[in-house]
Amino acid sequence: MKCLGLDIGSTSIKGAVLDLASGELRHCIATSFPAPISGLPASWVEISPDEVIDATRTVIDQLIAFAPDATQLFCCGQMGGVILVDQTGNDISNYLSWRDQRSLQPHRDGKTYLESARERLSDEVFAAVGGELQPGSLTTLLYWLAENNQLPANATPISIGDFVLSQLCGSIPRMHVTHAIGLLDLHANDWHHEAFERLGLESLRLPLLSRQVESVGHDKHSDRTIECFGAYGDQQCALFGAGLKVGELSINISTGSQVSERVKEFRSGAYQSRMFFEGDFLNTITHLPAGRSLNVLVNLLTELATKEGKPLERAWEHIVDLASSSSESELAVDLSFFGGPLGLVGGISNITTENLSVGQLFRSAFASMAENYDVCASRLNAKRPWPAIVFSGGLTQSVPLLRTLIQQRFDLPCREVSGEETLNGLLSLARRRSA
Repeated sequence: MKCLGLDIGSTSIKGAVLDLASGELRHCIATSFPAPISGLPASWVEISPDEVIDATRTVIDQLIAFAPDATQLFCCGQMGGVILVDQTGNDISNYLSWRDQRSLQPHRDGKTYLESARERLSDEVFAAVGGELQPGSLTTLLYWLAENNQLPANATPISIGDFVLSQLCGSIPRMHVTHAIGLLDLHANDWHHEAFERLGLESLRLPLLSRQVESVGHDKHSDRTIECFGAYGDQQCALFGAGLKVGELSINISTGSQVSERVKEFRSGAYQSRMFFEGDFLNTITHLPAGRSLNVLVNLLTELATKEGKPLERAWEHIVDLASSSSESELAVDLSFFGGPLGLVGGISNITTENLSVGQLFRSAFASMAENYDVCASRLNAKRPWPAIVFSGGLTQSVPLLRTLIQQRFDLPCREVSGEETLNGLLSLARRRSA
């Protein structure tokens, strides 16, 4: 049997035919995720819902051409961000992306909206919702909307993946527990209503909550009907596809980065906790500097060439080579150019006339990333009991030096997962459901 797999990511919308018999992905395709709406304040990132639906349908149409006998679709999507819908499931707002930083603006109490929201949650409530509160999280964005009188009464907040499935199926939106980060009482596996009340969000109409890998509706597509499953959190799907076992340490490095551990029981700590599949939990520290921050440095180094109409075609390849051939120096690079658990502002320090080179700059950046993972892993579990590290995300493959620097920090067996982790996760979910 063949199914369709769909990953609604923040860079691209990817799809593949899931071959359940062979356990392989076939006909992987992608189209760019729609660009943010122009003309908004610099820290805002909003996307047209109609453009997301159109792009998604384009991918599905292509997949159906490859697998006309497919009768099921499994979907995952980017976590964080929010889109508001009415009681029929129609959008009443743009999609506010997880990349949106408006919650770092000053609140009328003199703090940022993010800080103000955190103060409204008691330590007990904050721990129960998994310690989740990020600049672009659903909860934080809702708080900003409420404080600015832009939250319609009885609006339903959902993820962009949930919105897409609702529109495809013409069904009432629902949210899977892997997507409901920062919204659940993880002790009870249900909405944390007190948290909503403390943030002034009690007027919201919460979506149906899905706890299993189950059908959410049917997409009547031309002359066929496709049963839809999802949408599941893309982080959990990627790690499920990577075969992360209980007790292993995951280091996922791509545009963003996370350090995670799959556990059997929920225990709060100096990290975020999320629902995983098969009744397990994921302890994780997200929003760590990675590819997105590295691109800030790349863009700086290539700006003049681009300005002269001569963009560098092999910039990253040369950067990797120069960093690999450079020795360790006192040059220090802090990649925290975007808000996260390691800070809000990055920097370059200890510059001398001898060490300020492209190779030294990026070697220092990679060393800083390795140190970040070491520090954050200890926050997950101070005993550091992991039998192995599972690398995913692709950046350690394109930058072997980064993998080497991380291995030197941990001295643990490692395995690396390549390919489309999220789509492989959907394949694993589809196969287990059909078994």
